[in-house]
Amino acid sequence: MRKQLLAERRNLPADTRAQWDADLCRHIVQWWHEARVDTLGVYWPLRDEPDLHPAYAELARLGVRLLLPVVLKRDAPLDFAAWQIGEPLVKDAMGIAVPADLRIAPCPPALLVPCLGFNAQGYRLGYGGGFYDRTLEKVPRPATVGIAYSCLAAEFGSDGHDIALDRIITEAG
Repeated sequence: MRKQLLAERRNLPADTRAQWDADLCRHIVQWWHEARVDTLGVYWPLRDEPDLHPAYAELARLGVRLLLPVVLKRDAPLDFAAWQIGEPLVKDAMGIAVPADLRIAPCPPALLVPCLGFNAQGYRLGYGGGFYDRTLEKVPRPATVGIAYSCLAAEFGSDGHDIALDRIITEAG
């Protein structure tokens, strides 16, 4: 299923992706106006994930502190590093962009979580590393907003370690 969803996302036309990313950005900023969190865990897109940089810029303009996920230990929850738009990034051992100057911060009160796929019950399908699942086991648990294109809705069950997201935002809302 992961291969199929990756292929579907990869094959989206560039103009469709650009429009959907703009719609996602608008919906994320609308969500923030309701949630009003002062610190937000965001992600740097990889493998054709939605590019939310315009939303990040708007959130930063509104005073939101942005944090990027960082893998410090392989089988542990994610850590988070403070990030300001425009600051230098480097690729970590897993090929993920992280701030060059790692300023580790406490887990944020809310996270934008990229989804390879999602189901009607709010469960996400990721790449299989379990990093977000381990992160969401922590107490207090951060609020979670899954980010995905609506075409990636899928039928799949959940395992005992899976944790449903609080909300999924797609280009449709």
